[in-house]
Amino acid sequence: MTLNEQEMAKIQQYLRQLFWNSEIAVRAGSAKDAPAEVYIGKEFVGVIYKNDDDGEISYDWNMSILTEDIEQF
Repeated sequence: MTLNEQEMAKIQQYLRQLFWNSEIAVRAGSAKDAPAEVYIGKEFVGVIYKNDDDGEISYDWNMSILTEDIEQF
């Protein structure tokens, strides 16, 4: 289930407030039924899926962390 513009705007505002970061952006996915994409600045950080369980809507944020990205730590 894809997110509409209003949902993406609300989630973007929520994430910006939650993480105190105005550079967070939620954008439509590149394909028709693709999940929304989350960026911090120009860096892609994950996707958001919309779930509808008997009329109860929830959003799942999936963020993959590659071992090559954390080897420096």
